[in-house]
Amino acid sequence: MSPYAAGRRRVHRSVAAGVPLALLAALAVAGTAVGAPSGDARVTGSATLGDIPLGTFSNGLLPGTVGDDRGVDLGGIGSDIYPAGRKGEFWTVTDRGPNGQIKVPGEKRRTFPVPGFDPAIVKIRVSGGSVQVLDAIPITTSSGKPVTGLSNQKRRDEAPYSYDAKAPLSYNPNGLDTEGIVRAADGSFWLVDEYGPSLIHVSARGKVLTRYVPKGLTLTGAGYPVVEALPAVLLHRKINRGFEGLAQLPGGDLVIAVQSPLSLPDTDAGEASLTARLLRFSPKKRTVTAEYAYRFDPVNVVDPSEDDPSELKISSVVAVGRGRLLVEERTDKAARLQIVKLSRGADILGDKWDDDRTSPSLEQLDDPAASGVPVLRKRLVVDLGAVKGVPGKIEGVARVDHDTLALINDNDFGMTDGPEAFDAQGRLVDSGIETTVTYVRLPRGI
Repeated sequence: MSPYAAGRRRVHRSVAAGVPLALLAALAVAGTAVGAPSGDARVTGSATLGDIPLGTFSNGLLPGTVGDDRGVDLGGIGSDIYPAGRKGEFWTVTDRGPNGQIKVPGEKRRTFPVPGFDPAIVKIRVSGGSVQVLDAIPITTSSGKPVTGLSNQKRRDEAPYSYDAKAPLSYNPNGLDTEGIVRAADGSFWLVDEYGPSLIHVSARGKVLTRYVPKGLTLTGAGYPVVEALPAVLLHRKINRGFEGLAQLPGGDLVIAVQSPLSLPDTDAGEASLTARLLRFSPKKRTVTAEYAYRFDPVNVVDPSEDDPSELKISSVVAVGRGRLLVEERTDKAARLQIVKLSRGADILGDKWDDDRTSPSLEQLDDPAASGVPVLRKRLVVDLGAVKGVPGKIEGVARVDHDTLALINDNDFGMTDGPEAFDAQGRLVDSGIETTVTYVRLPRGI
């Protein structure tokens, strides 16, 4: 029994055994109820991750990285999910770690309650009603040091603060806010990051081999190779809305989704826009080979409870063969999966829309197609918001077979925003939201 587990307050949680150094312990919890069908699609299974103290998890990978986990458990592995080969097994990836926002006079501050946390690739198995941790790989610099999840650059990224938003923390050029994940044929991994935004090639052991960033980013001081190979227009990514979705096409090429419309020419334009961008990257050529315009549905179509278009995000993209891609557009409460087909005729790479002096910008166009932009055509596969039993904030989607999808949610490590996220002793007041893998069957398949 982990020494961290005793005495913790949890909402609908069970206490699990601690994680040994190799992180091969299985953590079982009670099975969750399966929702009734809604429309054509239905939930066929659901499994939940048990309690693993974050300090135990992190120090089992890189000893001494976390001195005080503030009562936080392992979470945030729902940033993406990718099949690991065997039935019920998946690769997942954490984001930058526990973080929140606290409003102080004049500003909102980004908090990092466990600044020593190092993002990790986590292999899981879904068995019955439980999600079991099979293995975990820390993401490190070339010399094996933790990259951390801390902000990279002053004035470009949010300033990092302590859990109570009182003490400023140091920026770290190595820091990664990891999101999408795929595994290459050679066993290495590709990840995407929200800070740069970046595409990251990681060895099978977790060392960053190369971080690809936009031209002109000028990220210095990192402990691994940084290559400016992405279009400079990506420098206009919205804060905390860089790359999130990542897919691997059958030939090995990668498709990357920018989470939200770029802030072009300014923040207001990006907040109001419904046009996001997808990129195609060739690992062989180490360069972007195509770019596509993707058009969101109106926000109240995706989520009838929402009227703010800035809440729309692309969180997952999945290759489904024949140049087709499954795209998840979502808010925190609802999500819809669309099919698009990538084609040469839809490529806008190097066009005037990549020039940030173009006016109006791609993001400002009310009807890009009417202005000659070849917007990707799409077809709705499933409205997950109408499927009973699907949790909120789905960030990872994996194709299990022709008829079945595996979904994983981001529980934000049980954190909420505001000063009430921690009690008077600086311990987490857990949100009660669990990390859950949910299977959804689509009668007509994909």
